Amino acid sequence: MERNKKLAQIFDKMADILEFLGDNPFRIRTYRRVAKILENLPMDIEEAIQTGYIKKVKGIGSSTLEKIQEFLKTGTISKYEELRKKVPEELLELMDIPGVGPKTLKTVYEKLNIRTKEEFLKALKDGSIASLPGFGVKKVEKILKGIELWQKAQERIPLVVAYPLAWKVVEYLKTTVGKYIENITVAGSTRRMKETVRDFDILVSAKRENWKKIHDAFVQYPDIEDVQLHGETKSTILLADYHRQCDLRTVEPESWGAALQYFTGSKHHNIKLREIAKEKGLKINEYGVFEVESGKKIAGKTEEEVYAVLGMQYIPPEIRENTGEIELALKHALPTLVQYDQLRGDLHMHSNWSDGTNTIEEMVKACIAMGYEYMAISDHSQSARVANGLTPERFFEQKKEIERLRKLYGDKIHILWSAEVDILPDGSLDLPDEVLKEFDIVTASIHSRFNQDNTQRIIKAMENPYVNVIGHPFGKQYGYREGYPLDFEKVLQKAKETQTALEINSQREDLDSHHIRQAVQEGVMLVVNSDAHSVGQLWTTKIGLGLARRGWAKAEDILNTRPVEGVLEFVNQKRKLFKVSS
Repeated sequence: MERNKKLAQIFDKMADILEFLGDNPFRIRTYRRVAKILENLPMDIEEAIQTGYIKKVKGIGSSTLEKIQEFLKTGTISKYEELRKKVPEELLELMDIPGVGPKTLKTVYEKLNIRTKEEFLKALKDGSIASLPGFGVKKVEKILKGIELWQKAQERIPLVVAYPLAWKVVEYLKTTVGKYIENITVAGSTRRMKETVRDFDILVSAKRENWKKIHDAFVQYPDIEDVQLHGETKSTILLADYHRQCDLRTVEPESWGAALQYFTGSKHHNIKLREIAKEKGLKINEYGVFEVESGKKIAGKTEEEVYAVLGMQYIPPEIRENTGEIELALKHALPTLVQYDQLRGDLHMHSNWSDGTNTIEEMVKACIAMGYEYMAISDHSQSARVANGLTPERFFEQKKEIERLRKLYGDKIHILWSAEVDILPDGSLDLPDEVLKEFDIVTASIHSRFNQDNTQRIIKAMENPYVNVIGHPFGKQYGYREGYPLDFEKVLQKAKETQTALEINSQREDLDSHHIRQAVQEGVMLVVNSDAHSVGQLWTTKIGLGLARRGWAKAEDILNTRPVEGVLEFVNQKRKLFKVSS
């Protein structure tokens, strides 16, 4: 799917350049729509063309298809290369920074003759940009904050981006040299499902005579910028995607568990384990657990035996952070975390009725393929104009389509009718109660005014008897937007009081594990959702479940581990609480 992503980036860049040049707004919107379609395609673009699938995709015209086919033949698009020459390259790079759009750059380009990053940064700091009409100190502060976020994003990438990159390397090794491998997995912060990742660790166990073959294959991975180290126990490559370092380590099969523990736990977790081992006259390293006096190896083949020999319960990878898990493991009192196979459905996804790529039927088929018992189509409401939000009339038209699909697929999956309703600036909702009461379940979210404290806005929304879930509560998106200020303790109390669930939005990683743990401690119900805008994004609930586990969530803390009857009962309980009709 790398070609889809590269193509999407090209169309987005063309839109940026055209906006910078003040070109036709219709063409700009078209290119942006095409970029989104390509990014969300459920298959490789060439396959989509060969199978005829692309002809079913609304928004791909003949002119666009010609450009796509040109890219497949040449690796670029002549129109893009032509446009790039019209704007300084460094200014194009600045367009990736949150808060720095084409219009901003066009203004400083024309008014201040700025051509480079250095000139742009200097003008931000010396007040030149703040003095321009329509800018001011607050806008400059916002841009500087965006630059700070962008720079952080260069250091670490969101888990939802990192996870598939790391596992793609694993799948490559399985395909090329799998017959020589006994065990293979991703380790490090990716295995701990940490919200952001700096680099990747791949761990393999194999017979020593096969190590060279495995490392030789690793350094020939197709999508790399550089081979930084090529050995037989450790090799390091620099991945082309996001310029991430990826290490491969190989160990003997009898050291697999010790190495996996060593290369997974956080620094502080591992230090604490070694202190406990020392007190017991033991030594732990990546090769095993050894008696200090005799040097005898007493454990190391599995992670379970490494923890057991220290008198501890097995500690799941996601919580190996030295935040209380070791003390509880010594007492054998760790909670049973939600499992990756316990999610019965996804309660937040979009179709092409609003800003999704796929039809409702395509989303239904994909959810059936994932083994879900239920799903909820929850398209945007009318205030989200940029997302083609639905009016009440269009929602009721959509209901007819859902009823049609229920007749076709009702024996395989429960299709719930839902909405992601906008929370307006005053906390009211942009759909009336007489419409909201008709949905099976309702998610309410904020999509505007991210620079203000939105605590009261969310609290008021939760007081509506028909709001069951607050979507992406902090409005954050790692590497792009920090989110708005929020008094989370007040939000938790109101969620508990009103029996409203809070969403773990898998793609945005909002809530993060810290706030999930707070919610679990307060007994607030959580929901793991994909917020998928295409069938290709439905998988991301894996990320949400990883975050839930990092936040010490159990199955009973997650609404959509319940059967569909339990979800609908949750909805009805709130309505009973507020004494309104169901």
